[in-house]
Amino acid sequence: MDNIIRKIKSYYPISEGSLDVLKYHFKQHSFPAKTIIIQANHLDKQIYFIEKGITRSYILHNGKEITTWFSMEGDVTCGSWDLYHNKAGFEYVETLEETLVYSIAIEVLNSLYKSYIDIANWMRVLQQENFLKLQDTHISRLILSAQERYEKLAQEYPDIFSRVNLGHISTFLGITQQSLSRIRASY
Repeated sequence: MDNIIRKIKSYYPISEGSLDVLKYHFKQHSFPAKTIIIQANHLDKQIYFIEKGITRSYILHNGKEITTWFSMEGDVTCGSWDLYHNKAGFEYVETLEETLVYSIAIEVLNSLYKSYIDIANWMRVLQQENFLKLQDTHISRLILSAQERYEKLAQEYPDIFSRVNLGHISTFLGITQQSLSRIRASY
């Protein structure tokens, strides 16, 4: 559970006692590649912490999959509507390689916030950081060229291109796979 604990501590100085409480409620799951762990239009009452592997979040638009987010070692993945509104969401989360995760029930986590201020503060900081990353991605799509978006992704996540299908990366960048191939060929 080293990747998860390291990432938690990078966001907030959570106490060992609070970490022990979180770990007590974790359930371990191992998923093969190409497993849908969160299904659109189905309420999922879990948050998943990724110890090993990578997932992508995506939506369906006119029958086409559009990748909205990647989550890797130490990251958390869940359905946004499921987490914040206790309603079935519109997104899917799929493993892209064999993935080891630990889950905790949203209801349990919400209960822990009331008793452990450092758990509540850690999640607040985590959500702030995810919001800022999402905002940065949105702004990048509006103001950066396709090549600049590619370069930014390669700089921030240097191993993503060896782990993720180029089709998924192209939809995340908001470009065609052919454009992505041309950009990559220029390097």
